Amino acid sequence: MRTSTELNPLYRSFIGFDHLAGLMDKASRAEKQPAYPPYNIELLSENSYRISMAVAGFTENELDIESKDNTLTVTGTKNSEKNISERKFLYQGIAERNFERKFQLGDHVKVIGAFMENGLLHIDLQREIPEALKPRKIAINGKSLLSTEEKS
Repeated sequence: MRTSTELNPLYRSFIGFDHLAGLMDKASRAEKQPAYPPYNIELLSENSYRISMAVAGFTENELDIESKDNTLTVTGTKNSEKNISERKFLYQGIAERNFERKFQLGDHVKVIGAFMENGLLHIDLQREIPEALKPRKIAINGKSLLSTEEKS
């Protein structure tokens, strides 16, 4: 059962957040992603994050990481023909199948690096807020700059 979310109360007090409604709508309609490969998302500091994915059996050459339009895509591609001809499994519990995992990144979140360690792929992310968007103090000087310009 799907519930409808009414966003009109948000529009009364939040200005310029129109895109949030679109993101929420997209998230509610998104198809469920498969559970493979498992992953963690860590908050390392106020503006630093790390995604860790369990990619046992994959080499660095079989993994591809792409960041485009606030979407991070991690793709793993195994050459199945090579594996089938060389190996015969009595039991295969380690998945070696192709995958594609997508993550929506927030505004100003950039991928700063990736590395593999002990079968885990780690992707480091950093939020870099531009100077123009950082909070700033506004001085109160008793005069309006607009009113003095209009008089001249």
